[in-house]
Amino acid sequence: MARVFSGIQPTGDLHLGNYLGAVRQWAIDQDSHEALYCVVDLHAMTASYEPKELTTRTQTTATLLLASGLDPARCTLFVQSQVPAHTELAWILNCTATFGELNRMTQFKDKGQSGNSVTVGLFAYPVLMAADILAYDTDQVPVGDDQRQHLELARDIALRFNNRFGETFTVPKATVPPLGARVMDLQDPTIKMSKSNSSPQGIIGLLDAPKTIRKRIRSAVTDSDNHIEFNPDTKPGLANLLTLLAVTTEQSIEAVVSEYESSGYGSLKDATADAIIACLSPIQERYADLSSDLKYVSGQLNQGAERARSLSSPVIARVRERAGLLAP
Repeated sequence: MARVFSGIQPTGDLHLGNYLGAVRQWAIDQDSHEALYCVVDLHAMTASYEPKELTTRTQTTATLLLASGLDPARCTLFVQSQVPAHTELAWILNCTATFGELNRMTQFKDKGQSGNSVTVGLFAYPVLMAADILAYDTDQVPVGDDQRQHLELARDIALRFNNRFGETFTVPKATVPPLGARVMDLQDPTIKMSKSNSSPQGIIGLLDAPKTIRKRIRSAVTDSDNHIEFNPDTKPGLANLLTLLAVTTEQSIEAVVSEYESSGYGSLKDATADAIIACLSPIQERYADLSSDLKYVSGQLNQGAERARSLSSPVIARVRERAGLLAP
């Protein structure tokens, strides 16, 4: 089976965009791929943070991933900082990547506008991401549109290292879910649903109560003509609702449009809210169970980290030998 790797930052409670755009597909891939999934706590350190809060967010994120269907018996789930290969490989790759490449990363340009307070870690973030991927001979990386540039950098770094030092890394390919890969903000459907950019009203959290979900869907921005069609350019808010309904009910966009084209926006919003509530209810129930047994969660993460260390160890040994470093 092809090996797939993906990671998620513990920057806050997971939201519907995280689940439909990534995590749900992860749960599917664990049955058809050799899957590794990582809570990337080191990446979360690139912005200002409180240590205790980072600990709590890391535990919460891991628990939500388990509640969302990731099964440690069918995938490797672990925390990034518990596997030293990530940081060791990141330094080696920092000596392969170029300043110009990192300076062109659009996410750095967006987040680094504050000037002197920007950390070196934020600038080098894409190299650590490359190390996350390359440390496991990863074949495929499921990414959203906003991460494609980082994946391309990982590919470029791997190819450059291979050309300079001999065949060392597997060069990964990007995979993108065909629908639901980009869930948009409910209040500003021109931007992606995001903890960092969205208002609270624009986000649906995986643990939000049904009443909250219904309220936010009903207040979602659409337009004034009350005509249902799928057109992300002229009707981005409506297109987002149609996508959410299609993905949560596992239907095509065409089927959803056909069912509701003679209805008003109110009926569509009610159906979308119902579908989201039904989709998230099992996750919330499982999360409540897991939260009462955090020792179990920690045990699963420790086992995952041990497995990840065993998988990354031969890759790091190969990299060290190719790069001329003495064996430890």
